[in-house]
Amino acid sequence: MKIILFGPQTSGKGTQAKILKDKLSIPHISTGDIFRENIEKKTPLGLKVKSILDEGNLVDDNTTTEIIKNRLEQEDCKNGFILDGFPRNINQAEALESFAKIDHAIEIAITDEEAIQRLSNRRFCSTCQHIYNLYTVPKPKDAKLCDFDNSPLIQRDDDQPSAIKKRLSIYHEQTAPLKEFYQEKKILHMIIGKQPIESVTKDILAVLK
Repeated sequence: MKIILFGPQTSGKGTQAKILKDKLSIPHISTGDIFRENIEKKTPLGLKVKSILDEGNLVDDNTTTEIIKNRLEQEDCKNGFILDGFPRNINQAEALESFAKIDHAIEIAITDEEAIQRLSNRRFCSTCQHIYNLYTVPKPKDAKLCDFDNSPLIQRDDDQPSAIKKRLSIYHEQTAPLKEFYQEKKILHMIIGKQPIESVTKDILAVLK
């Protein structure tokens, strides 16, 4: 089973991908995770990606597509995979068609207002980098301190409302057209994201059956 999950920031696609990974026994492949891992290891790819992201831009299609193609060629993907964060636009979707046939494209839909509410309330531990949200459950015991090491919680600059609106604008411009692309292939499913996590999972599993 070859699945794509997409939706605006904080729609919950990363959370659902991790749940589906365990339930379906297929790998969860996140471009964000791949980029972060390479940035932390300071690989040539990581240095390139960091310089692009530091300028507030998105990683170019060719680089991202090549990374995904190489990952999908690995042994653990032979029985399927869950793609999270790719394809991001029509060019990437068309490139993906050349080396993988997708069975299900699942959009986890939330409104811009919901995305702004969730993102503007996101906090990170300044030490262990654990992610919290002051709006959604579970919340930290103290809105200013990490539950694990009592370090201060911080808000990233790109989680400020003005930055969020810019990211949502990019999403609507580049990623939303994927709905029509996969609708024409009759593999698109829309799931309402403003539900408890368990309900979203249940709805996704229902369409996969």
